[in-house]
Amino acid sequence: MKRRHLIQAGSAALGLSIAGVPLHALSQAKKGVVNVLVQPEPSGLMLGIVQNGPTQLISGNIYEGLLRYDEKLEPQPQLAVSWTVSPDSKTYVFKLKPNVKWHDGKPFTAADVVFSSDVFLRKTHARFRASLEQLESVKALDPLTVEFKLKQPFGPFMGLFENGTMPMVPKHIYEGTDFATNPANATPIGTGPLKFKEWVKGSYIHLIGNPQYHVDGAVTVDSVYFHVIPDAASRAAAFESGKVDIAPGGTVEYFDVARLSKLPGAAVTTKGWEFFAPHSWLWINNRSAPMNNLKFRQALWTAIDREAMAKIAWHGFAKPATGPFNSHIAHYSSDVAKYPRDLAKAKKLLAESGYKGETLRLLPLPYGESWQRQAEIVRQNLTQAGIKVEMVATDVAGWNQRCNEWDFDLAFTYVYQYGDPALGVGRNYTSHNIAKGSPFNNVGGYVNPKVDELFAAGARESDQTKRRAIYQEVQKILVDEVPVVWLHEINFPTLYRNKIQNLMSSGIGLNDGLGRVKLS
Repeated sequence: MKRRHLIQAGSAALGLSIAGVPLHALSQAKKGVVNVLVQPEPSGLMLGIVQNGPTQLISGNIYEGLLRYDEKLEPQPQLAVSWTVSPDSKTYVFKLKPNVKWHDGKPFTAADVVFSSDVFLRKTHARFRASLEQLESVKALDPLTVEFKLKQPFGPFMGLFENGTMPMVPKHIYEGTDFATNPANATPIGTGPLKFKEWVKGSYIHLIGNPQYHVDGAVTVDSVYFHVIPDAASRAAAFESGKVDIAPGGTVEYFDVARLSKLPGAAVTTKGWEFFAPHSWLWINNRSAPMNNLKFRQALWTAIDREAMAKIAWHGFAKPATGPFNSHIAHYSSDVAKYPRDLAKAKKLLAESGYKGETLRLLPLPYGESWQRQAEIVRQNLTQAGIKVEMVATDVAGWNQRCNEWDFDLAFTYVYQYGDPALGVGRNYTSHNIAKGSPFNNVGGYVNPKVDELFAAGARESDQTKRRAIYQEVQKILVDEVPVVWLHEINFPTLYRNKIQNLMSSGIGLNDGLGRVKLS
């Protein structure tokens, strides 16, 4: 079917509504309504429990952290208005903003900060829990003052306070409950510029402006609808028709981006991802043969054509990764071994590994056509090298479950790196982060005591020159041992109407900025 016909079919599939919201309501909507695509539909909205990208997109506007970060990743006040650091870099004292209220009208205080960081997130947030190994205590010195005391200096500590890493949750709702089953998870309550209104599963999630928001004049939108449209052609048609205002990175297929960005009144940006530095790779289950053989893992990486993949699957919005660090985060180094595609070398490594022709189960990431194309390219590349591959298709919930239970041989993923290797890189390679139940820890089961030691040393060190030397060494070791096949740095493009101003107001973009956009 030609592309023109696909768009027509997508428009027809929309019928009289987008995600259950009548088109006439959208077309007659007042100036303060913003319509946004979300893909896929999130599994939950409680940001302290679920950290998938779709959840962060929506709930990052409901929940807040103590700080925001600009595009250079410099900390900015949010729920905290000021902070001090002791000379030994072990004590941090935050002054909180007065007169902040939860969406149910209760006051936000230091008790909420202590509960969120030292109780709730310790149990629910694997990435934050790993950072809290450095934490000795959290105390409320008074209702608007909080003290964080560290066991030892922790270089990236000031990068922990954005809403996806340390979201503030209401103590009065969660204390003494089972956090995972609390009914409030379905109707999230935060302090942010947008409030939860309604979730019609399979259709849309509706947030409304918070009239009691603690920043005067910041909220100028009345409603934000996040539309769930499973069909890619229909998502493109929704933006093309003007019924959707914002298509965040990944919601529209990459082959559509250039065309849609040329529509009258449309624009595209890759800003708003500076803090996340998205990095994609292929998990290798290091626990079993043949994946536990170094030469086999090197053969995998050498067989894959990442340059072609960036052009074909990502239409130029990605570049091949050199290793475990995204080039946008602190202490990245390109001084590592290189693995350009070389089929002859891959076959030689494969023979030396003793590969016996076992069939590998390849788990694609079910996030759209670009990911599917990437999986097909990898299967083709590996088959050309002589590796038998079986594609195991699944939905998002199934992908989560298989990764959580280590039920795969090879599995696609992408993760955020959060500006610093101690926050977003070490968790994927240190042995103490091997635990079933999360798709974002050391899922591959890689173990190297030297790597554990280096990541621990890098986290403890406050001198940035010494940190850089530590992280250069760990990058070299990881690239030599290939615990995963690193694929790309992803540059997610966001499509939007140019009537929308102040779209990207922080280093996490839409994830805390949708309640602050201005409509012309």
